[in-house]
Amino acid sequence: MSLKSYVTPSFLIERNKDRCIKCKVCVQQCANEVHRYDEEDDEIISEEHQCVNCQRCVTMCPTGALTIRRNPNELRQNSNWTAEAVRAIYIQAETGGILLTGMGNDRPYPVYWDNILLNASQVTNPSIDPLREPMELKTHLGRKPDSLSIKEGKLQKKLPPQLELELPIMFSAMSFGSISLNAIKSLAEAAKQEGTYFNTGEGGLHRDLYQYGKNAIVQVASGRFGVHADYLQAGAAIEIKIGQGAKPGIGGHLPGEKVEREVSETRMIPEGTDAISPAPHHDIYSIEDLRQLIYSLKEATNYEKPVSVKIAAVHNVAAIASGIARAGADIIAIDGYRGGTGAAPLRIRDNVGIPIEFALAAVDTRLRQEAIRNQVSLVVGGSIRNSADIVKAIALGADAVYIASSALLALGCHMCQKCYTGKCNWGIATQDPHLAKRLNPELGAQRARNLLRAWKHEIQEMLGGMGINAIESLRGNRLMLRGIGLTEKELQILGIKNAGE
Repeated sequence: MSLKSYVTPSFLIERNKDRCIKCKVCVQQCANEVHRYDEEDDEIISEEHQCVNCQRCVTMCPTGALTIRRNPNELRQNSNWTAEAVRAIYIQAETGGILLTGMGNDRPYPVYWDNILLNASQVTNPSIDPLREPMELKTHLGRKPDSLSIKEGKLQKKLPPQLELELPIMFSAMSFGSISLNAIKSLAEAAKQEGTYFNTGEGGLHRDLYQYGKNAIVQVASGRFGVHADYLQAGAAIEIKIGQGAKPGIGGHLPGEKVEREVSETRMIPEGTDAISPAPHHDIYSIEDLRQLIYSLKEATNYEKPVSVKIAAVHNVAAIASGIARAGADIIAIDGYRGGTGAAPLRIRDNVGIPIEFALAAVDTRLRQEAIRNQVSLVVGGSIRNSADIVKAIALGADAVYIASSALLALGCHMCQKCYTGKCNWGIATQDPHLAKRLNPELGAQRARNLLRAWKHEIQEMLGGMGINAIESLRGNRLMLRGIGLTEKELQILGIKNAGE
């Protein structure tokens, strides 16, 4: 016996019949089959239950006949049993399954970047005009020695392997499978042209992407999907993924519907099978085990590539980072609780982890206290939304940032949070060839490049306003930050003063 659904549509579709010319563009563009043409009545009908508000039909409608609005229908007001909570129970009562979602945490938790202000020069420390004076954004990621020996202007000892970035921004881990090959090609080309890096995620490296190896960070995750000798040699750096901000403490899951032939070949798994990453690495149960894997990867690549370890931001992240640094990692990547993902259990995404601002400040402070900050570079991610977030992150102690959600938005993502369905109407989070071709990788690369260039100019402007001409002079310089609307404890953890002090 099938159960009647008590779930009402989340969105309503309004069609202006005076404008609609029945061109059927909306019917052709919607992968969720929301719109259909009724030949008998000569009209287009919309099945609102299936709408995810991706805005594809609205954007593509040639006459602007469509509008999508949130359904105003309300249950009896109850501050505890909100409409969202009731809706979730209806869905689980009908399906008996875990609630899934895509992208990052959208709960109304504080965004601490918005409670941090930047300092600016005035009279005694004059500002710098980046249009007329040199402004250095070049960043090197990797282990730094305790001291340098220079003779006749040359280093006497070779530095450990470093990643050289023209600007302190990299594209974060997004696997082939979770997003389309055209999306990855867009980011890879943008990284190549702008002198930075993209991360393969845990899905291996598609054969068409080996040409971008000099700008790739190849990931080794618990499932070891797509990991082999050529893969490790192809990248500029290797990242061991322990956790991610959207789902700390659990593994990954790529539904079998997304594992088509090329994904199957790249990940080295059977076509059509679910790709399930274990929660732990089954060879890592201690810092000593992690150390062994780090040095195994260094041995496998002749100590020519830096090794990064990616972890989720959790309450004891400072102690964990200290252990990772001592285990031989060259880079530590920390992902905050607002980090995006292709698919995550809703309750874990919304209730596990801590803000990246606190995690970063705690880790930078701990490593400095232990006099090992130079032994590892820090990269942070988890909803870096704009250039101001980047500048604040670097002042809190980061060497560089990872961006993912903002990069996908640049490619056209409309944040409908249904990535796990594989029906991305914008050709990003899909393996459907009909949908994937909607994203032109050349145009995608241009959009991603424009985003990096725009942020680069803004970072230079902000540095100039502070009287700083090199990004390294800002790193960990918390005197350039002030808090507003924060408690004493929050200011203490962040290590910054209150506005006015």
